Amino acid sequence: MIWGIDSLAAKSAESGEVIRFSYRVLDPAKAKTLNDKMLEPYLLDERARVRLVIPALEKVGKLRQTSPPEAGKAYWMVFSNKGRLVKPGDRVNVVIGNFRANGLLVQ
Repeated sequence: MIWGIDSLAAKSAESGEVIRFSYRVLDPAKAKTLNDKMLEPYLLDERARVRLVIPALEKVGKLRQTSPPEAGKAYWMVFSNKGRLVKPGDRVNVVIGNFRANGLLVQ
């Protein structure tokens, strides 16, 4: 509630090649940090001892949403999991600036 979001989830996708982090905005003013394109989000998996980043594709750019948050809308970002080091069942932390979501279970 401090960050104005709920429904946080981490999910393995694309045969495990990416981890998709999603959330729903309750308070756009509080959630602004999560969509700030100047901040570089990363995902930590302490078990695998790995730090995943958001890939940038040539024609698409970074695989994350950076539009101003709106109440009731769901947002996402995708972290590259090359080598499939992060697996379903792992507990991960997502860090975006001062925001930190600890212990998310990868589905």
